[in-house]
Amino acid sequence: MLGRTDGTPGLARLCEVAVDVAAVTGAGIMLAAGDQPQGGLSSSDGVADVIEELQFTLGEGPCIDAHGQGSAVSEPDLAAPAVTRWPAFAPAAIEAGVRAIFGFPVRTGTVRLGALNLYRDRPGPLSGDQHADALVVADLAALAILALQATVAPGALAAELDASFPAVVQQAAGMVSVQLNVTVGDALVRLRAHAFAAGRLLSAVAEDVVARRLAFDDPPSDVP
Repeated sequence: MLGRTDGTPGLARLCEVAVDVAAVTGAGIMLAAGDQPQGGLSSSDGVADVIEELQFTLGEGPCIDAHGQGSAVSEPDLAAPAVTRWPAFAPAAIEAGVRAIFGFPVRTGTVRLGALNLYRDRPGPLSGDQHADALVVADLAALAILALQATVAPGALAAELDASFPAVVQQAAGMVSVQLNVTVGDALVRLRAHAFAAGRLLSAVAEDVVARRLAFDDPPSDVP
């Protein structure tokens, strides 16, 4: 999912603003549906892209918590947290160069749309003003997403939002669905389980499926 810096222009600009006002290293915006992350909409840099894909692959992290709880999530030091919350995500994020991370819900009223992610390459909390400014950016992101969606017919998804879900993952989920005779949702669960067990990103596993280097129609020896 690298290269999201050239995503939806308005959202990309919001990521840049978030970096400036919160004095962080990078920012990203994740789209979610229900309790499930759908992918990154935009980001400020490659590390922010990795953060979003790790959360998408592992099903845990600050954006997922912020989206699910409807409130901000803060971890000023991933390497020495007061409470261990993300046993799979935290070490992978640290390896990517992240030391502090913060999630803010992107929502309007009761409508939950996703989350804004901020990270630093050094430990340290946000100040009160930085936290407040990040909440404003998250609200602006919600308005931008709703504006995009308002341009399409009811029941459809704006192209910019649909593109947040990696095409290769969509294709791989469809192939695994046929191989196992299960729903696409269940196929995505199998893909995530395999990625987690193998210590790989979901997009890399999906590429193997699409290239027919990996199939799920044999007896399941690929997951615990």
